[in-house]
Amino acid sequence: MMKTHDCDLLVVGSGAGGMAAAVTAKLHGLDVLVVEKEAVYGGTTARSGGWLWIPANPLAAREGIADSKEAARTYLQHEAGNHFDAERVDAFLQNGPQMVDFFESKTAVKFVLGPQFSDYHPDAPGALAGGRSICAEPFDGNELGDNIKTLRPPLKEITFVGMMIGSGKELLHFFNVTRSVVSAAYVAKLLVKYMRDVTLHGRAMRLTNGNALAGRLAKSAFDLGIPLWLEAPAQELLRENGAVTGAVIGTKDGPVRVNARKGVVLATGGFPHDIERRKQLYPHAPTGQEHWSPTPSSNTGDGIKLARPLGAHTADELPNAAAWVPVSRVPWSDGSFGTFPHFIDRAKPGVIAVTRTGRRFVNEGNCYHDFCQALVQATKGQSGEICAWLICDHPTLRRYGLGHVKPFPVPIAHQLKNGYLKRGRTLSELAQACGIDPQAFGHTVAEYNRHAVRGEDPEFHKGSTAYNRYLGDPTVKPNPCIAPVQTGPFYAVQVVIGDLGSFAGLKTDAQARVLGENGQPVPGLYAAGNDMASIMGGNYPGGGITLGPAMTFGYIAARHAAGIAT
Repeated sequence: MMKTHDCDLLVVGSGAGGMAAAVTAKLHGLDVLVVEKEAVYGGTTARSGGWLWIPANPLAAREGIADSKEAARTYLQHEAGNHFDAERVDAFLQNGPQMVDFFESKTAVKFVLGPQFSDYHPDAPGALAGGRSICAEPFDGNELGDNIKTLRPPLKEITFVGMMIGSGKELLHFFNVTRSVVSAAYVAKLLVKYMRDVTLHGRAMRLTNGNALAGRLAKSAFDLGIPLWLEAPAQELLRENGAVTGAVIGTKDGPVRVNARKGVVLATGGFPHDIERRKQLYPHAPTGQEHWSPTPSSNTGDGIKLARPLGAHTADELPNAAAWVPVSRVPWSDGSFGTFPHFIDRAKPGVIAVTRTGRRFVNEGNCYHDFCQALVQATKGQSGEICAWLICDHPTLRRYGLGHVKPFPVPIAHQLKNGYLKRGRTLSELAQACGIDPQAFGHTVAEYNRHAVRGEDPEFHKGSTAYNRYLGDPTVKPNPCIAPVQTGPFYAVQVVIGDLGSFAGLKTDAQARVLGENGQPVPGLYAAGNDMASIMGGNYPGGGITLGPAMTFGYIAARHAAGIAT
Protein backbone atom coordinates (compact mmCIF):
# COMPACT_ATOMS: atom_id res chain seq x y z
CA MET A 1 0.00 0.00 0.00
CA MET A 2 1.25 3.50 -0.86
CA LYS A 3 2.53 5.58 2.05
CA THR A 4 0.59 8.73 2.89
CA HIS A 5 1.43 12.14 4.32
CA ASP A 6 -1.13 14.74 5.40
CA CYS A 7 -0.73 18.52 5.32
CA ASP A 8 -2.75 21.65 4.63
CA LEU A 9 -0.78 23.00 1.67
CA LEU A 10 1.58 21.18 -0.66
CA VAL A 11 4.11 23.36 -2.51
CA VAL A 12 5.80 21.84 -5.57
CA GLY A 13 9.13 23.60 -6.18
CA SER A 14 11.61 25.41 -3.93
CA GLY A 15 12.38 28.63 -5.82
CA ALA A 16 11.19 32.08 -4.75
CA GLY A 17 7.56 31.53 -5.73
CA GLY A 18 7.25 28.20 -3.94
CA MET A 19 9.17 29.22 -0.84
CA ALA A 20 7.25 32.50 -0.56
CA ALA A 21 4.00 30.52 -0.64
CA ALA A 22 5.27 28.01 1.93
CA VAL A 23 6.54 30.60 4.41
CA THR A 24 3.42 32.77 4.07
CA ALA A 25 1.12 29.78 4.55
CA LYS A 26 3.00 28.60 7.63
CA LEU A 27 2.87 32.07 9.19
CA HIS A 28 -0.89 32.02 8.61
CA GLY A 29 -1.27 28.80 10.56
CA LEU A 30 -1.19 26.17 7.81
CA ASP A 31 0.73 22.89 7.93
CA VAL A 32 2.98 23.02 4.85
CA LEU A 33 5.15 20.59 2.88
CA VAL A 34 7.60 21.63 0.13
CA VAL A 35 8.75 19.03 -2.40
CA GLU A 36 11.64 19.55 -4.81
CA LYS A 37 12.47 17.45 -7.87
CA GLU A 38 16.23 17.94 -7.61
CA ALA A 39 18.80 17.06 -4.96
CA VAL A 40 19.32 20.78 -4.31
CA TYR A 41 16.84 23.51 -3.40
CA GLY A 42 16.55 27.11 -4.56
CA GLY A 43 15.43 26.58 -8.16
CA THR A 44 16.19 29.19 -10.80
CA THR A 45 16.16 31.82 -8.05
CA ALA A 46 19.46 30.56 -6.65
CA ARG A 47 21.11 31.11 -10.07
CA SER A 48 19.54 34.48 -10.75
CA GLY A 49 20.50 38.10 -10.22
CA GLY A 50 18.04 38.11 -7.34
CA TRP A 51 16.18 41.32 -8.24
CA LEU A 52 12.46 41.85 -7.63
CA TRP A 53 10.44 44.51 -9.46
CA ILE A 54 7.96 45.89 -6.91
CA PRO A 55 6.49 49.32 -7.72
CA ALA A 56 5.74 51.62 -4.76
CA ASN A 57 7.77 49.33 -2.50
CA PRO A 58 8.40 50.38 1.12
CA LEU A 59 12.18 50.69 0.65
CA ALA A 60 11.69 53.31 -2.05
CA ALA A 61 9.15 55.13 0.12
CA ARG A 62 11.67 55.28 2.99
CA GLU A 63 14.21 56.82 0.60
CA GLY A 64 11.73 59.47 -0.49
CA ILE A 65 11.35 58.15 -4.05
CA ALA A 66 7.99 59.26 -5.44
CA ASP A 67 6.06 56.37 -6.97
CA SER A 68 2.48 55.16 -7.11
CA LYS A 69 0.46 52.13 -8.06
CA GLU A 70 -1.36 54.30 -10.59
CA ALA A 71 1.87 55.25 -12.38
CA ALA A 72 3.04 51.64 -12.40
CA ARG A 73 -0.33 50.52 -13.77
CA THR A 74 -0.04 53.07 -16.58
CA TYR A 75 3.43 51.76 -17.37
CA LEU A 76 2.34 48.11 -17.39
CA GLN A 77 -0.64 48.90 -19.58
CA HIS A 78 1.71 50.58 -22.03
CA GLU A 79 4.12 47.63 -21.94
CA ALA A 80 1.53 44.85 -22.24
CA GLY A 81 -0.69 46.51 -24.85
CA ASN A 82 -3.49 44.18 -25.92
CA HIS A 83 -2.28 41.54 -23.47
CA PHE A 84 -2.82 43.74 -20.39
CA ASP A 85 -4.46 41.69 -17.63
CA ALA A 86 -6.01 44.34 -15.40
CA GLU A 87 -7.25 42.00 -12.68
CA ARG A 88 -3.90 40.28 -12.09
CA VAL A 89 -1.88 43.47 -12.51
CA ASP A 90 -3.99 45.21 -9.87
CA ALA A 91 -3.54 42.25 -7.53
CA PHE A 92 0.23 42.44 -8.04
CA LEU A 93 0.44 46.19 -7.48
CA GLN A 94 -1.75 46.00 -4.38
CA ASN A 95 -0.05 43.00 -2.78
CA GLY A 96 3.58 43.52 -3.86
CA PRO A 97 4.46 46.21 -1.28
CA GLN A 98 2.52 44.30 1.39
CA MET A 99 4.52 41.16 0.56
CA VAL A 100 7.82 43.05 1.03
CA ASP A 101 6.64 44.40 4.40
CA PHE A 102 5.46 40.95 5.46
CA PHE A 103 8.74 39.20 4.69
CA GLU A 104 10.97 41.93 6.09
CA SER A 105 9.03 42.10 9.36
CA LYS A 106 8.39 38.39 9.95
CA THR A 107 11.20 36.40 8.29
CA ALA A 108 14.94 36.27 7.57
CA VAL A 109 14.35 37.92 4.18
CA LYS A 110 15.87 41.40 3.98
CA PHE A 111 16.07 43.62 0.89
CA VAL A 112 18.17 46.49 -0.38
CA LEU A 113 17.00 49.13 -2.85
CA GLY A 114 18.39 49.82 -6.32
CA PRO A 115 17.69 53.58 -6.31
CA GLN A 116 19.37 54.15 -9.69
CA PHE A 117 18.19 50.87 -11.27
CA SER A 118 15.91 52.28 -13.94
CA ASP A 119 12.85 50.68 -15.49
CA TYR A 120 13.86 49.19 -18.83
CA HIS A 121 11.80 51.66 -20.86
CA PRO A 122 12.17 54.74 -18.67
CA ASP A 123 10.74 57.17 -21.23
CA ALA A 124 7.41 55.31 -21.47
CA PRO A 125 4.30 56.64 -19.68
CA GLY A 126 4.38 55.79 -15.97
CA ALA A 127 7.97 54.55 -15.99
CA LEU A 128 10.47 55.42 -13.27
CA ALA A 129 14.20 56.12 -13.55
CA GLY A 130 14.94 54.10 -10.39
CA GLY A 131 13.50 52.69 -7.17
CA ARG A 132 11.19 49.87 -8.29
CA SER A 133 13.84 47.13 -8.21
CA ILE A 134 14.99 45.60 -4.92
CA CYS A 135 17.46 42.81 -4.17
CA ALA A 136 18.10 40.48 -1.26
CA GLU A 137 20.76 41.66 1.19
CA PRO A 138 23.92 39.51 1.16
CA PHE A 139 23.51 36.55 3.50
CA ASP A 140 25.86 34.47 5.62
CA GLY A 141 25.46 30.87 4.47
CA ASN A 142 26.58 29.67 7.91
CA GLU A 143 23.09 30.57 9.14
CA LEU A 144 21.74 27.63 7.13
CA GLY A 145 23.86 25.12 9.06
CA ASP A 146 24.07 21.75 7.30
CA ASN A 147 21.34 22.86 4.89
CA ILE A 148 23.92 25.00 3.07
CA LYS A 149 25.17 21.76 1.49
CA THR A 150 21.98 21.35 -0.53
CA LEU A 151 21.43 24.99 -1.55
CA ARG A 152 21.79 25.21 -5.33
CA PRO A 153 25.10 26.97 -6.10
CA PRO A 154 25.11 30.16 -8.17
CA LEU A 155 25.50 30.05 -11.93
CA LYS A 156 29.18 29.23 -12.39
CA GLU A 157 29.62 31.46 -15.43
CA ILE A 158 28.69 34.67 -13.58
CA THR A 159 31.02 34.08 -10.62
CA PHE A 160 34.67 35.07 -10.40
CA VAL A 161 36.65 31.85 -9.75
CA GLY A 162 33.50 30.62 -8.00
CA MET A 163 32.99 33.75 -5.88
CA MET A 164 29.66 35.54 -6.07
CA ILE A 165 29.82 39.27 -6.79
CA GLY A 166 27.02 41.49 -5.58
CA SER A 167 25.29 44.02 -7.80
CA GLY A 168 25.69 47.79 -7.79
CA LYS A 169 28.55 49.29 -5.77
CA GLU A 170 30.21 45.92 -5.16
CA LEU A 171 30.48 45.25 -8.89
CA LEU A 172 31.97 48.71 -9.41
CA HIS A 173 34.76 47.85 -6.96
CA PHE A 174 35.71 44.89 -9.16
CA PHE A 175 35.77 47.09 -12.27
CA ASN A 176 37.98 49.63 -10.45
CA VAL A 177 40.29 47.17 -8.71
CA THR A 178 43.39 48.40 -10.61
CA ARG A 179 42.43 52.07 -10.39
CA SER A 180 41.48 52.60 -6.76
CA VAL A 181 43.23 51.68 -3.53
CA VAL A 182 39.86 51.51 -1.80
CA SER A 183 38.47 49.14 -4.45
CA ALA A 184 41.62 47.00 -4.39
CA ALA A 185 41.39 46.64 -0.61
CA TYR A 186 37.67 45.84 -0.81
CA VAL A 187 38.18 43.13 -3.43
CA ALA A 188 41.19 41.68 -1.61
CA LYS A 189 39.15 41.34 1.57
CA LEU A 190 36.39 39.50 -0.28
CA LEU A 191 38.89 37.17 -1.98
CA VAL A 192 40.54 36.29 1.34
CA LYS A 193 37.15 35.50 2.88
CA TYR A 194 36.16 33.46 -0.16
CA MET A 195 39.37 31.38 -0.07
CA ARG A 196 38.89 30.77 3.64
CA ASP A 197 35.29 29.65 3.07
CA VAL A 198 36.30 27.27 0.27
CA THR A 199 38.99 25.77 2.49
CA LEU A 200 36.62 25.28 5.42
CA HIS A 201 33.30 24.60 3.67
CA GLY A 202 34.04 23.77 0.04
CA ARG A 203 32.00 26.72 -1.23
CA ALA A 204 31.41 30.47 -0.83
CA MET A 205 29.52 31.27 2.37
CA ARG A 206 28.89 34.93 1.62
CA LEU A 207 25.77 34.65 -0.50
CA THR A 208 24.70 37.47 -2.81
CA ASN A 209 22.04 38.15 -5.44
CA GLY A 210 19.70 35.21 -6.14
CA ASN A 211 21.70 32.85 -3.95
CA ALA A 212 21.13 35.22 -1.03
CA LEU A 213 17.39 35.37 -1.74
CA ALA A 214 17.11 31.57 -1.97
CA GLY A 215 19.17 31.23 1.21
CA ARG A 216 17.10 33.76 3.13
CA LEU A 217 13.82 32.17 2.06
CA ALA A 218 15.12 28.72 2.99
CA LYS A 219 16.35 29.98 6.38
CA SER A 220 12.87 31.38 6.99
CA ALA A 221 11.25 28.05 6.07
CA PHE A 222 13.63 25.97 8.18
CA ASP A 223 13.17 28.29 11.18
CA LEU A 224 9.43 27.67 10.91
CA GLY A 225 9.91 23.90 10.78
CA ILE A 226 8.60 23.52 7.22
CA PRO A 227 9.73 20.13 5.87
CA LEU A 228 11.52 20.08 2.51
CA TRP A 229 11.71 16.82 0.57
CA LEU A 230 14.51 16.71 -1.99
CA GLU A 231 14.63 14.34 -4.98
CA ALA A 232 10.85 14.23 -4.70
CA PRO A 233 9.12 15.05 -8.01
CA ALA A 234 5.36 15.47 -8.17
CA GLN A 235 4.02 12.73 -10.42
CA GLU A 236 0.25 13.24 -10.43
CA LEU A 237 -2.31 15.61 -8.94
CA LEU A 238 -5.11 14.10 -6.85
CA ARG A 239 -8.72 15.25 -7.19
CA GLU A 240 -11.90 14.76 -5.26
CA ASN A 241 -15.26 16.21 -6.30
CA GLY A 242 -13.49 18.44 -8.83
CA ALA A 243 -11.02 19.93 -6.33
CA VAL A 244 -7.29 19.27 -6.12
CA THR A 245 -6.61 17.51 -2.84
CA GLY A 246 -2.94 16.61 -3.06
CA ALA A 247 -0.45 14.79 -5.25
CA VAL A 248 1.53 11.61 -5.64
CA ILE A 249 5.17 12.40 -4.87
CA GLY A 250 8.06 10.24 -5.94
CA THR A 251 10.71 9.59 -3.29
CA LYS A 252 13.76 7.38 -2.94
CA ASP A 253 11.60 5.04 -0.85
CA GLY A 254 8.80 4.88 -3.39
CA PRO A 255 5.72 6.98 -4.15
CA VAL A 256 3.94 8.83 -1.34
CA ARG A 257 0.34 10.03 -1.46
CA VAL A 258 0.34 13.57 -0.03
CA ASN A 259 -3.12 14.68 1.06
CA ALA A 260 -3.30 18.49 1.07
CA ARG A 261 -6.46 19.82 2.72
CA LYS A 262 -6.11 23.37 1.32
CA GLY A 263 -4.62 22.50 -2.04
CA VAL A 264 -1.41 22.51 -4.08
CA VAL A 265 0.83 25.34 -5.29
CA LEU A 266 2.70 24.63 -8.54
CA ALA A 267 6.05 26.45 -8.67
CA THR A 268 8.30 24.17 -10.71
CA GLY A 269 10.14 26.83 -12.73
CA GLY A 270 8.29 26.92 -16.04
CA PHE A 271 9.37 25.16 -19.23
CA PRO A 272 12.73 26.59 -20.49
CA HIS A 273 14.07 23.06 -21.07
CA ASP A 274 10.92 21.51 -22.55
CA ILE A 275 12.09 20.92 -26.12
CA GLU A 276 8.58 20.40 -27.51
CA ARG A 277 7.25 23.63 -26.01
CA ARG A 278 10.30 25.49 -27.31
CA LYS A 279 9.69 24.05 -30.78
CA GLN A 280 6.10 25.29 -30.67
CA LEU A 281 6.69 28.74 -29.20
CA TYR A 282 10.25 29.94 -29.93
CA PRO A 283 10.44 31.27 -33.51
CA HIS A 284 14.26 31.21 -33.48
CA ALA A 285 14.32 27.52 -32.45
CA PRO A 286 12.40 25.55 -35.10
CA THR A 287 13.63 22.19 -33.77
CA GLY A 288 13.63 23.31 -30.12
CA GLN A 289 17.41 22.89 -30.00
CA GLU A 290 18.57 26.31 -31.30
CA HIS A 291 18.26 27.92 -27.88
CA TRP A 292 20.39 28.09 -24.73
CA SER A 293 19.09 28.70 -21.23
CA PRO A 294 21.13 29.22 -18.04
CA THR A 295 18.13 28.04 -15.99
CA PRO A 296 18.32 24.60 -14.31
CA SER A 297 18.00 21.77 -16.82
CA SER A 298 15.25 20.20 -14.68
CA ASN A 299 12.85 23.06 -15.54
CA THR A 300 10.97 20.99 -18.10
CA GLY A 301 7.41 22.24 -17.63
CA ASP A 302 6.36 19.81 -14.90
CA GLY A 303 3.77 22.17 -13.44
CA ILE A 304 2.10 22.62 -16.83
CA LYS A 305 2.11 18.88 -17.46
CA LEU A 306 0.53 18.21 -14.06
CA ALA A 307 -2.24 20.76 -14.64
CA ARG A 308 -3.09 19.91 -18.27
CA PRO A 309 -5.28 16.86 -17.46
CA LEU A 310 -7.42 19.15 -15.29
CA GLY A 311 -8.32 21.35 -18.27
CA ALA A 312 -5.70 24.02 -17.59
CA HIS A 313 -4.50 26.20 -20.46
CA THR A 314 -1.31 28.15 -21.09
CA ALA A 315 -0.86 31.71 -22.38
CA ASP A 316 0.56 30.68 -25.75
CA GLU A 317 -0.84 33.84 -27.36
CA LEU A 318 1.77 36.13 -25.74
CA PRO A 319 4.02 37.88 -28.29
CA ASN A 320 7.09 36.51 -26.49
CA ALA A 321 6.93 33.11 -24.82
CA ALA A 322 9.98 33.73 -22.62
CA ALA A 323 12.30 36.37 -21.20
CA TRP A 324 14.96 36.50 -23.90
CA VAL A 325 18.61 37.15 -23.09
CA PRO A 326 21.71 37.07 -25.32
CA VAL A 327 24.07 34.36 -24.10
CA SER A 328 27.52 33.13 -25.07
CA ARG A 329 28.64 29.52 -24.92
CA VAL A 330 31.62 29.13 -22.57
CA PRO A 331 33.90 26.12 -23.28
CA TRP A 332 35.08 24.30 -20.16
CA SER A 333 38.18 22.11 -19.89
CA ASP A 334 36.11 18.90 -19.63
CA GLY A 335 34.57 19.50 -23.06
CA SER A 336 31.25 20.81 -21.75
CA PHE A 337 29.82 24.29 -22.35
CA GLY A 338 28.46 26.82 -19.91
CA THR A 339 25.96 29.58 -20.67
CA PHE A 340 26.89 33.19 -19.89
CA PRO A 341 24.03 35.76 -19.91
CA HIS A 342 25.08 39.20 -21.19
CA PHE A 343 23.47 41.76 -18.89
CA ILE A 344 26.01 44.55 -18.48
CA ASP A 345 28.83 44.43 -21.03
CA ARG A 346 26.72 45.48 -24.02
CA ALA A 347 26.12 48.95 -22.52
CA LYS A 348 29.77 49.76 -21.86
CA PRO A 349 31.46 52.48 -23.94
CA GLY A 350 33.38 50.99 -26.84
CA VAL A 351 31.20 47.86 -27.23
CA ILE A 352 29.03 47.42 -30.31
CA ALA A 353 27.08 44.47 -31.74
CA VAL A 354 26.91 43.34 -35.38
CA THR A 355 25.39 40.43 -37.26
CA ARG A 356 27.23 38.40 -39.88
CA THR A 357 26.36 41.15 -42.34
CA GLY A 358 28.79 43.41 -40.46
CA ARG A 359 26.06 45.88 -39.55
CA ARG A 360 24.78 47.09 -36.19
CA PHE A 361 21.11 46.38 -35.53
CA VAL A 362 20.22 47.76 -32.09
CA ASN A 363 21.02 50.13 -29.26
CA GLU A 364 23.39 47.74 -27.48
CA GLY A 365 22.59 49.29 -24.08
CA ASN A 366 18.91 48.36 -24.25
CA CYS A 367 17.60 45.55 -22.09
CA TYR A 368 18.50 41.96 -22.97
CA HIS A 369 14.92 41.06 -23.95
CA ASP A 370 14.76 43.93 -26.46
CA PHE A 371 18.25 43.10 -27.78
CA CYS A 372 17.15 39.57 -28.69
CA GLN A 373 13.94 40.72 -30.34
CA ALA A 374 15.98 43.12 -32.48
CA LEU A 375 18.42 40.32 -33.34
CA VAL A 376 15.61 38.05 -34.57
CA GLN A 377 14.23 40.86 -36.73
CA ALA A 378 17.67 41.74 -38.12
CA THR A 379 18.43 38.16 -39.18
CA LYS A 380 15.09 37.32 -40.77
CA GLY A 381 15.62 35.48 -44.03
CA GLN A 382 19.28 34.74 -43.30
CA SER A 383 20.51 31.17 -43.30
CA GLY A 384 22.42 29.58 -40.44
CA GLU A 385 22.34 30.12 -36.70
CA ILE A 386 20.78 33.32 -35.40
CA CYS A 387 23.68 35.08 -33.74
CA ALA A 388 25.51 38.37 -33.29
CA TRP A 389 29.02 39.40 -32.30
CA LEU A 390 29.92 41.79 -29.50
CA ILE A 391 32.90 43.83 -30.68
CA CYS A 392 35.44 45.95 -28.80
CA ASP A 393 39.04 47.11 -28.99
CA HIS A 394 41.95 46.27 -26.69
CA PRO A 395 41.61 49.11 -24.13
CA THR A 396 37.88 48.41 -23.77
CA LEU A 397 38.41 44.68 -23.26
CA ARG A 398 41.00 45.21 -20.55
CA ARG A 399 38.93 47.92 -18.85
CA TYR A 400 35.56 46.17 -18.71
CA GLY A 401 36.01 42.60 -19.96
CA LEU A 402 33.57 41.11 -22.46
CA GLY A 403 31.16 38.33 -21.56
CA HIS A 404 33.03 35.66 -19.62
CA VAL A 405 36.35 37.45 -20.29
CA LYS A 406 37.34 39.39 -17.19
CA PRO A 407 39.08 42.81 -17.11
CA PHE A 408 42.80 43.30 -16.49
CA PRO A 409 44.72 41.83 -14.69
CA VAL A 410 42.94 38.50 -15.35
CA PRO A 411 44.69 36.73 -18.29
CA ILE A 412 42.81 36.16 -21.55
CA ALA A 413 45.13 33.60 -23.22
CA HIS A 414 43.00 30.54 -22.39
CA GLN A 415 39.84 32.15 -23.84
CA LEU A 416 41.69 32.94 -27.05
CA LYS A 417 42.98 29.38 -27.16
CA ASN A 418 39.59 27.71 -26.65
CA GLY A 419 37.95 29.98 -29.23
CA TYR A 420 35.52 31.77 -26.91
CA LEU A 421 37.27 35.07 -27.60
CA LYS A 422 38.17 35.98 -31.18
CA ARG A 423 41.02 38.41 -31.93
CA GLY A 424 42.28 40.25 -35.00
CA ARG A 425 45.15 42.68 -35.41
CA THR A 426 42.89 44.62 -37.75
CA LEU A 427 39.13 44.90 -38.15
CA SER A 428 39.36 42.94 -41.39
CA GLU A 429 41.28 40.14 -39.68
CA LEU A 430 38.71 39.99 -36.88
CA ALA A 431 35.87 39.87 -39.40
CA GLN A 432 37.49 36.92 -41.17
CA ALA A 433 37.94 35.07 -37.86
CA CYS A 434 34.23 35.49 -37.08
CA GLY A 435 32.70 34.98 -40.52
CA ILE A 436 31.55 38.61 -40.71
CA ASP A 437 31.35 40.55 -43.98
CA PRO A 438 34.65 42.49 -43.72
CA GLN A 439 33.79 45.36 -46.04
CA ALA A 440 30.44 46.18 -44.40
CA PHE A 441 32.00 45.70 -40.96
CA GLY A 442 34.78 48.17 -41.69
CA HIS A 443 32.24 50.71 -42.93
CA THR A 444 30.05 50.16 -39.81
CA VAL A 445 32.92 50.75 -37.39
CA ALA A 446 34.16 53.80 -39.30
CA GLU A 447 30.69 55.37 -39.30
CA TYR A 448 30.18 54.53 -35.61
CA ASN A 449 33.60 56.00 -34.69
CA ARG A 450 32.94 59.20 -36.63
CA HIS A 451 30.19 60.09 -34.16
CA ALA A 452 31.54 58.22 -31.12
CA VAL A 453 34.47 60.63 -30.71
CA ARG A 454 31.83 63.21 -29.71
CA GLY A 455 29.84 60.73 -27.57
CA GLU A 456 27.05 60.52 -30.13
CA ASP A 457 25.16 57.65 -31.76
CA PRO A 458 22.67 59.12 -34.22
CA GLU A 459 21.77 55.70 -35.66
CA PHE A 460 20.71 53.84 -32.49
CA HIS A 461 21.02 56.45 -29.69
CA LYS A 462 23.03 54.31 -27.28
CA GLY A 463 23.27 56.10 -23.95
CA SER A 464 20.05 58.07 -24.47
CA THR A 465 18.01 56.50 -21.64
CA ALA A 466 18.40 56.28 -17.89
CA TYR A 467 18.66 52.51 -18.17
CA ASN A 468 21.49 52.73 -20.73
CA ARG A 469 23.37 55.18 -18.53
CA TYR A 470 22.87 53.08 -15.40
CA LEU A 471 24.86 50.28 -17.05
CA GLY A 472 27.46 52.54 -18.70
CA ASP A 473 30.60 54.06 -17.20
CA PRO A 474 29.87 57.38 -15.45
CA THR A 475 33.52 58.42 -15.76
CA VAL A 476 33.20 58.55 -19.57
CA LYS A 477 31.97 61.94 -20.80
CA PRO A 478 29.78 63.16 -22.35
CA ASN A 479 28.11 59.78 -22.96
CA PRO A 480 28.78 56.93 -20.48
CA CYS A 481 27.87 54.33 -23.13
CA ILE A 482 29.84 55.57 -26.14
CA ALA A 483 33.55 55.38 -27.02
CA PRO A 484 35.30 54.67 -30.32
CA VAL A 485 36.43 51.20 -31.41
CA GLN A 486 39.85 52.19 -32.68
CA THR A 487 42.89 50.73 -30.86
CA GLY A 488 43.86 47.23 -31.98
CA PRO A 489 43.99 44.39 -31.53
CA PHE A 490 40.23 43.96 -31.78
CA TYR A 491 38.08 41.33 -30.09
CA ALA A 492 34.70 39.62 -30.49
CA VAL A 493 32.45 37.23 -28.56
CA GLN A 494 29.56 35.45 -30.29
CA VAL A 495 26.11 35.70 -28.68
CA VAL A 496 23.02 33.59 -29.38
CA ILE A 497 19.51 33.64 -27.95
CA GLY A 498 18.70 32.22 -24.52
CA ASP A 499 16.19 32.95 -21.79
CA LEU A 500 15.90 33.76 -18.10
CA GLY A 501 12.64 31.86 -17.76
CA SER A 502 9.42 31.22 -19.63
CA PHE A 503 6.43 33.59 -19.85
CA ALA A 504 3.77 31.34 -21.40
CA GLY A 505 2.76 29.57 -18.20
CA LEU A 506 -0.59 28.49 -16.81
CA LYS A 507 -3.47 30.93 -16.97
CA THR A 508 -4.49 32.04 -13.48
CA ASP A 509 -6.77 34.54 -11.80
CA ALA A 510 -5.94 37.34 -9.37
CA GLN A 511 -5.82 34.84 -6.47
CA ALA A 512 -3.18 32.77 -8.31
CA ARG A 513 -5.73 30.00 -8.90
CA VAL A 514 -5.17 27.95 -12.05
CA LEU A 515 -7.98 28.35 -14.54
CA GLY A 516 -9.49 25.18 -16.01
CA GLU A 517 -12.43 24.44 -18.28
CA ASN A 518 -14.46 27.50 -19.34
CA GLY A 519 -11.97 29.76 -17.61
CA GLN A 520 -13.15 28.80 -14.14
CA PRO A 521 -10.67 28.29 -11.27
CA VAL A 522 -9.71 24.72 -10.45
CA PRO A 523 -10.46 24.52 -6.71
CA GLY A 524 -7.36 23.85 -4.66
CA LEU A 525 -4.83 24.47 -7.46
CA TYR A 526 -2.52 27.49 -7.51
CA ALA A 527 0.50 28.50 -9.58
CA ALA A 528 3.36 30.89 -8.88
CA GLY A 529 6.65 31.86 -10.47
CA ASN A 530 7.17 30.80 -14.09
CA ASP A 531 4.51 28.10 -13.84
CA MET A 532 2.06 31.03 -13.85
CA ALA A 533 1.63 33.02 -17.07
CA SER A 534 3.54 36.29 -16.86
CA ILE A 535 1.48 39.36 -15.99
CA MET A 536 3.79 41.47 -18.20
CA GLY A 537 2.03 40.62 -21.47
CA GLY A 538 5.11 39.10 -23.08
CA ASN A 539 7.21 42.21 -22.48
CA TYR A 540 10.05 42.99 -20.04
CA PRO A 541 9.40 46.28 -18.20
CA GLY A 542 12.13 46.21 -15.54
CA GLY A 543 14.73 44.32 -13.57
CA GLY A 544 13.02 41.67 -11.45
CA ILE A 545 9.73 41.20 -13.30
CA THR A 546 10.03 37.44 -12.77
CA LEU A 547 10.93 37.25 -9.07
CA GLY A 548 8.74 40.20 -8.02
CA PRO A 549 5.50 38.59 -9.23
CA ALA A 550 6.78 35.13 -8.17
CA MET A 551 7.02 36.09 -4.51
CA THR A 552 3.90 38.28 -4.66
CA PHE A 553 1.65 35.60 -6.15
CA GLY A 554 3.18 32.95 -3.88
CA TYR A 555 2.14 35.23 -1.01
CA ILE A 556 -1.33 35.74 -2.55
CA ALA A 557 -1.86 32.00 -3.14
CA ALA A 558 -0.94 31.11 0.44
CA ARG A 559 -3.20 33.77 1.92
CA HIS A 560 -6.08 32.63 -0.26
CA ALA A 561 -5.52 29.02 0.80
CA ALA A 562 -5.55 30.21 4.42
CA GLY A 563 -8.91 31.88 3.83
CA ILE A 564 -7.63 35.48 3.88
CA ALA A 565 -8.92 37.99 1.34
CA THR A 566 -6.24 39.42 -0.95
